[in-house]
Amino acid sequence: MGEIAFYQDKFVGIDEKVVPIQERGHQFGDGIYEVVRVYGGVPFLLDEHLLRMEKSADALEMKLPYTTEKIKEIIHEALNRSNYTDADIYFQVTRGISARQHHYPEVPTVFSLTVRPAKAIDETKRQEGIGVLLVEDVRWLNCYIKSLNLLPNVMAKQKAMAGGYYEAIFQRDGIVTEGSSSNLFVVKDGQLFTHPATNRILHGITRAKVLELAAKLDIPVQEQEFDINFLHQGDEAFITSTSAEVLPIREIGELELPRTRPITDRLAEAFKDLYKVKN
Repeated sequence: MGEIAFYQDKFVGIDEKVVPIQERGHQFGDGIYEVVRVYGGVPFLLDEHLLRMEKSADALEMKLPYTTEKIKEIIHEALNRSNYTDADIYFQVTRGISARQHHYPEVPTVFSLTVRPAKAIDETKRQEGIGVLLVEDVRWLNCYIKSLNLLPNVMAKQKAMAGGYYEAIFQRDGIVTEGSSSNLFVVKDGQLFTHPATNRILHGITRAKVLELAAKLDIPVQEQEFDINFLHQGDEAFITSTSAEVLPIREIGELELPRTRPITDRLAEAFKDLYKVKN
């Protein structure tokens, strides 16, 4: 049937006007979201995404409108209605519909969802790598919450793309944190480095799986802060996200990294094997 949408207890047309003007997600960005990749008709790592949504909701003192089991039912029904085997499922929860006020209203939270065809990454980018641009991290200090408030991320991504780069990489006081829509890894002397899972970064689902894979492949991992100089001196670097999976970095600004990426390639292949096995 094609693209599917769900809003406040019912399926609706993908272009139907359903969001009230006094929706707090619309007025304040007062909500949370997740994106799940579907491979071969199976939502990949769905339980992990739902657990992170619960943690984000708790952090914002927001009650989910449904149980996670009910959300799973809605997701699977939406996927069945779409007939897509490879898709991106986006779902979010907002604090609800209320006359505009800054403090929390006592109204029901609202769940919405879309199912669309998966956005495939150009295979040339996977083989040759991407360019990234360093930008200042001006986001709030609770980046671990997957909030709808993404304006700094949007502006950073736009700056990178306007300069001909694929992704923006944040740095805060010289410490490199993550990408505008991804997590960042650096390989140095056979070891894998990434920023620790603090409030300064999103605790990525793909990031966590890559760390598990590194352990299985006996690749040493250091979850620690590192600076711009360390990033520039890396032997390899890559980003991870639900849509990008494991994507190598070819250049950081005007600095080119080595074209051989043995550890990145191993992890990328192991990650593909992970979702192929799941299917």
